[in-house]
Amino acid sequence: MSLEQLILLALIQGITEFLPVSSSGHLSLVHELTGWADQGVLVDVAVHAGTLGAVLLYFRQDVWAMTQGGFSLLRGDVTHDGRMALYIVVATIPVILVGYFLLSTGYVDILRAAAIVAWANLFFAGVLWITDRAGAVSRRLEQMNWSAAIIIGCAQVLALIPGASRAGVTISAARILGFEREDAARFSMLLSIPTILGGAVASSLKVYEAGDVSLGADMGLAAILSFIVALAAIHLFLKMMTYMTLTPFVIYRVVLGVGLLGWLYL
Repeated sequence: MSLEQLILLALIQGITEFLPVSSSGHLSLVHELTGWADQGVLVDVAVHAGTLGAVLLYFRQDVWAMTQGGFSLLRGDVTHDGRMALYIVVATIPVILVGYFLLSTGYVDILRAAAIVAWANLFFAGVLWITDRAGAVSRRLEQMNWSAAIIIGCAQVLALIPGASRAGVTISAARILGFEREDAARFSMLLSIPTILGGAVASSLKVYEAGDVSLGADMGLAAILSFIVALAAIHLFLKMMTYMTLTPFVIYRVVLGVGLLGWLYL
């Protein structure tokens, strides 16, 4: 794999992972639009691992607090941070189960088609636009509960469709439940930690079993590059959510979806 391809993949992943525009959808389009060989799911997950490092560093205080809260739970002491850790775990279970099924059966490769990315972008752009405006907006992250965590976790399963956007569907679910934009985005980013970690571990095991050192080196470089870009993207997106709606991302997704359909069928 060329250095140019790795840099492009890392930039795309770093910028789009935490924005409601579908990083997996963009990654799956690279070989379609450039003529390069498909980088495959393993490299895709490598750049996801880079963004995992970025979100762990950016939310290091939250992660540390939830870790301490988890240990407190083992001692029978229920704290807010401990409950938040449990919410993250419970909300992750659905996507881990469905994701494992898709990866083990090979269906994950079928979903990477450009037509699926195009239609998913259009459909979930509408979902994002509606949920960003529907319902009352009064809940903060401190008001997260079991039902909200489960609903958001089930919505995250839809992110396995390239073009749907993990950030988009989880933020949409949180918004329809009444969470403010910044808090919805924050929970979405925290929820990405175990999800991305599970995918990174699975991909690393595949590389080890295959004995493909070259692929492992490519994955490492891609992860480092996406880590750097993602740090900036996280900071900027959270700042944006304090003073703007999600409409610009809706417009971008509609333009991308229509453009892809025109490229495919015209």
